[in-house]
Amino acid sequence: MTIDLGGTPTPPKGFRSGFVGIVGRPNVGKSTLMNVMVGQKIAITSPIAQTTRNRLRGVMTLPDAQVIFVDTPGIHKPHHELGKVLVKNARIAINSVDVTLFVVDGTSGLGRGDLFIADILKRSEVPIVLGINKADLQPEPKAQMIDISYQALADENGWPLCKFSAVTETGLDSLKGQLVERLEVGPYYYPPDLVTDQPERFIMGELIREQVLLHTREEVPHSVAVVIEAVEETPKITNVLATVYVERKSQKGILIGKKGSMMKAINTAAREQMQKLIAGKVYLEVFVKVQERWRQSRSHLAELGYRVEE
Repeated sequence: MTIDLGGTPTPPKGFRSGFVGIVGRPNVGKSTLMNVMVGQKIAITSPIAQTTRNRLRGVMTLPDAQVIFVDTPGIHKPHHELGKVLVKNARIAINSVDVTLFVVDGTSGLGRGDLFIADILKRSEVPIVLGINKADLQPEPKAQMIDISYQALADENGWPLCKFSAVTETGLDSLKGQLVERLEVGPYYYPPDLVTDQPERFIMGELIREQVLLHTREEVPHSVAVVIEAVEETPKITNVLATVYVERKSQKGILIGKKGSMMKAINTAAREQMQKLIAGKVYLEVFVKVQERWRQSRSHLAELGYRVEE
């Protein structure tokens, strides 16, 4: 891993640092949690499951520690070549971090998907913290039984348990403490003011993909890949050219919409998010192209940036 140490200060005595992998089933709130932990939106969020595709690092620097979060795709049964690559990358991440945060959904009790992931984690040599997210959405009559099911899993494996809400930010101080406590004394891996190691172009592409998911919902679910073709910065505005790839002509029609209405809405929303990212004006131009069965092809996956990570 290449790390830019320019401007990185000497840490105080007893400073802890390390990498924390965030794992869990799809749609348990992993990306939302990482965004709030680092204090800025770097990972896309969506009510649709399995939206995270790349291992995205977010950096949280505290007075006594630096935590590098590694957000991973939700671990699930894959149905295509893309799914296989994503799940394999998530499993690789489990064995390449210092601490694993296993996030579960507090609105429902322990399920088969959680047990599947727990079985993988039992074979890991890194410390595990079990985190119950969405505490603010727990159904009151069932909340106690839900918590008991997860407490039993934690007790069985000797894992500490934290309950929190990434949306309301309750319980996050306790979670941070549990994670930092399990890190070793170490250096600043990144400058303290950095929140991610991903280039702006990558995040721009993710912001477009997020708006596609939010606007089209189940009509064009996971058949979408975004490539940022060019970024041109001028003193007054940043020009961004992007291509959205889909698998079928019908999906292209949905994305463009009647008289271009859908793409106009997606473009406007993505541009607003980009302007927050770079703190400046953005002109965004998006083209839609059809690449049939790209999720089933290793070569097409590689061309679009999806590879098994080392």
